[in-house]
Amino acid sequence: MTADWFYMGTGWLRKSRRVGPISEADLLHRIDKGQIEPDTLVQSSKTRGKWVKMEKVGPAMKRWLAAHPDAEQAGE
Repeated sequence: MTADWFYMGTGWLRKSRRVGPISEADLLHRIDKGQIEPDTLVQSSKTRGKWVKMEKVGPAMKRWLAAHPDAEQAGE
């Protein structure tokens, strides 16, 4: 079973807005494109409904590091 994910995106005038639900595949795609970064807040049933930084979600962070190898060297 896959979880529906939400993340905090930037809206008009830099206001945060909740985006979702999106599938896990779409979440990974957005991570690959850099739309979701390690400090982006994400939420799903896998985070027990709590907002957490994407860097705290192991598989998502692993995907980020694979897609953005230069980010690890830059200290992000």
